[in-house]
Amino acid sequence: MLKLAPSILSADFVNLERDVRALGPAGADYVHVDVMDGVFVPNITIGIPVVAALKKISPLPLDVHLMIDRPIRYVEDFCKAGADILTLHVESDFPANTRAALEKIRALGVVPAVSVKPNTRAEAVLPFLELCGLILVMTVEPGFGGQSFMEDMMPKLRTLREWIDARNPGCELEVDGGVNERTGKLCAENGANVLVAGSAWFKSPDPAEFCKKLKA
Repeated sequence: MLKLAPSILSADFVNLERDVRALGPAGADYVHVDVMDGVFVPNITIGIPVVAALKKISPLPLDVHLMIDRPIRYVEDFCKAGADILTLHVESDFPANTRAALEKIRALGVVPAVSVKPNTRAEAVLPFLELCGLILVMTVEPGFGGQSFMEDMMPKLRTLREWIDARNPGCELEVDGGVNERTGKLCAENGANVLVAGSAWFKSPDPAEFCKKLKA
């Protein structure tokens, strides 16, 4: 079944609790939380205290996406703050540190996940595939919301779906970047089962209808 994970990067931060509480009734499945450090990506967003605050009020699991340098330094803190899924970028550290971070996340009872940027080959995921409960494919360059969807990521998505089905069928396959009604359906057709929607969700006049159309 297709799942939706609205990205609060596009929410109204003045009314963040209101927007997060509205996600479940509209049909969302996860709350996608983009964490950026200004080093790994050229933007700074939110950190551990906000994740802890969201955990207190969120009706849905927190899908926390770390776009930060050397995330092994912080994974324990994000897990304890309330992340339910914690995603690291394969490009953000050496492979040995990435594996150690994923193992620590799993040991803390949180779903470990990895993400790949558009220019990163699908093969970069393979050393970590069996450890992960979710793989995230970026269909924009990470760092800012509102970018255009990169349709040329679909072959990568299909490849990862084949590998997941063969080697770790319980793993979810997520897409983040430029997802709307048209591109979301394209992602689903190419193997994704979790869609991150930011601008398309929070700018929709009827998020519940947007969700319903995508899941249909």
